[in-house]
Amino acid sequence: MDLVEATQRYYRAVDAGDTQGVVDWFAPDAVYHRPGYEPMRGRAELQAFYSGTRVIASGSHRVDQLIVDGPSVAVRGVFTGVLRDGTQVTVGFCDFVDYDEAGLAAERRTYFDTPAV
Repeated sequence: MDLVEATQRYYRAVDAGDTQGVVDWFAPDAVYHRPGYEPMRGRAELQAFYSGTRVIASGSHRVDQLIVDGPSVAVRGVFTGVLRDGTQVTVGFCDFVDYDEAGLAAERRTYFDTPAV
């Protein structure tokens, strides 16, 4: 399985506003840890987050570094976008993703360089 492509598929989907594509990238019982939120567990909670709870209205991710180690991927990059309140943001991020045997994201942890999004 190509975890570089799988990871890039997530960023393409989220930047395109493809909520279903984003949710489908996660395993059915996935857990997503994100600063400022309780851990999101399962596709129903992820669907609720990406379709409404998420403070980001639109934007794009630039991946500067992507490292694969077995079933795990580490990503460093920059997000530039607009929040739902109209605020424009540019924020550095790191994602750590553990994939399951089917190539779906089983656990994801996101960190930001400023508490903005």
